[in-house]
Amino acid sequence: MKFTLLKAVRQYAEGNIAKHRANVQAYLDHSVAIAEHTDIIDSIGIELKKMAEYEDMLDVLDKYFS
Repeated sequence: MKFTLLKAVRQYAEGNIAKHRANVQAYLDHSVAIAEHTDIIDSIGIELKKMAEYEDMLDVLDKYFS
C-alpha cells in the first residue's frame, strides 16, 4: 500500500508539472491568441510558481520517502 500511495502522489505532482508546463508553452507559442491574459508575464510567473510547488513535492518525496 505504501508504494501505491507514494506512486500516486508522484504521478499527481508530475501530471501537474506537465499541465503547467503546457500552459507556459501555450503562452510562449500563442500569446496573441490568448485574449483573456492581458499580462502574459504575470501569467507565466504564476504557472512557474505552481510548477516549482510540485517540484518541491517531488524533492520531499525523494528525500524522505525513497
